[in-house]
Amino acid sequence: MKLTIHGAARQVTGSMHLLEVDRYKILIDCGLDYEKDRNVQANENFPFDPAEIDVVVLTHAHIDHSGNLPTLVRLGFNGQILCTPPTADLTELLLLDSVSIFMRKAGKKHKHGKGKFNTGAQPLYLQKHVMDTVERFVTIGFNRPFCINGNIQLTFVPVGHLLGAAAAIFEVIEQGVERSIAFTGDIGRKNYPVLDDPQALPPVDYLVTEATYGGRYHTKDKTVEQTLIETIEKACIKEQGRLIIPAFSIGRTQSLIYSLNKIFSSNLLPPVKIFVDSPLAVRSTEVFRKYHNLVNQEAQEFYRMQGDEFEFDNLTYVETLKDSRQVSNYFEPCIIISSAGMLDGGRIQDHLFYNIQNYYCTILFIGYCAKGTLGHRLLRGDPIVHIKDRDLAVYATIKQTDVLSAHGDHADLLDTVKQLDKAKLKNIFLVHGETTSMQALADGLEEEGYNVTIPEKGVKHELN
Repeated sequence: MKLTIHGAARQVTGSMHLLEVDRYKILIDCGLDYEKDRNVQANENFPFDPAEIDVVVLTHAHIDHSGNLPTLVRLGFNGQILCTPPTADLTELLLLDSVSIFMRKAGKKHKHGKGKFNTGAQPLYLQKHVMDTVERFVTIGFNRPFCINGNIQLTFVPVGHLLGAAAAIFEVIEQGVERSIAFTGDIGRKNYPVLDDPQALPPVDYLVTEATYGGRYHTKDKTVEQTLIETIEKACIKEQGRLIIPAFSIGRTQSLIYSLNKIFSSNLLPPVKIFVDSPLAVRSTEVFRKYHNLVNQEAQEFYRMQGDEFEFDNLTYVETLKDSRQVSNYFEPCIIISSAGMLDGGRIQDHLFYNIQNYYCTILFIGYCAKGTLGHRLLRGDPIVHIKDRDLAVYATIKQTDVLSAHGDHADLLDTVKQLDKAKLKNIFLVHGETTSMQALADGLEEEGYNVTIPEKGVKHELN
């Protein structure tokens, strides 16, 4: 076996790993790299011929793992894309949303170019390429071994993080020798709203694991509900202002809505109007309902006792752009949940444009913001930010919490590895994390006696 890390090597985004078994080539994930000089078009420069890839295995739907699949197809990939059923449905939604984002950006470039289309703003792919990609999905249930060919077997193991997210476990026979390797994708955390805890991985010879929260620990002293209650009480009740929560439409928004449902249905706070301003969130919530058997037992019990965990009084899903604009004219205290989570696009930019200079507005970040994004600039305390072609002073209160982070922290990552058979595990490859996070996790694993590699991008590793 040979392993090459082509994406998320010593950085967070752009997950893409190539596993070669004899002459058979398997690509694990094919995500958009948001760190390529902030130029999304650079994602079409694959370090291999897409036509030579035999099969793609997709761990979960998030764009930094799935978002470059249509480019792969557009440039010649003609094989199957293996994933779980929820991942297939959610990925289709996210890829179509990406096309809309590409087209909006291309339109802006065209407008600013005074009639001359800026070729650098050409969409990375179009709806046709997304539909060509979706046709290649072959879905596999959790913990059901699937024979890719006579020598390679794949099993998806649930890891939390997102509905349908899975670690990909490969059992390989090569030249009469049996070997195994696991790719974790992104590892979730325990007791996360809506999602099950990550399942223990089976013994493997090699492990490729994410390191997003290496060296960092999640807040333990407050629950999700306690954190939200404190923030809402201050922003919406005492100050009679508005609370804006940037949240990814798929996964984070559903967990947030469920947590708010528990708070308000238990009368822990006076009623507050809540707007979920994201058409993508509306559609993805339907996918969560479709696969309700995969949400955790607490959420299923809530449904049996109190009804739909994603619907309650004073909650409004905003779909049309006209209705979205009317939210800005709602002057009573309210909570606005909108995408995208890093603020680089989506309707959240409209809400920020009208509220960033509002002293009675609080912006609560509940997720990771990559370097270079508007969210990252706000979190580092920039006094002036550029939104919709204007430089605006920041008067709103900026807050952040990790209680709704869907990534396991340093302890969770260590636990994932410690559950494996140390005598069998030959090496661990760290991906999907900033360099400091990877080094912190590597140090922790090496102290426990594991062999660890922080691979460089594009370097081929022989797995004997």
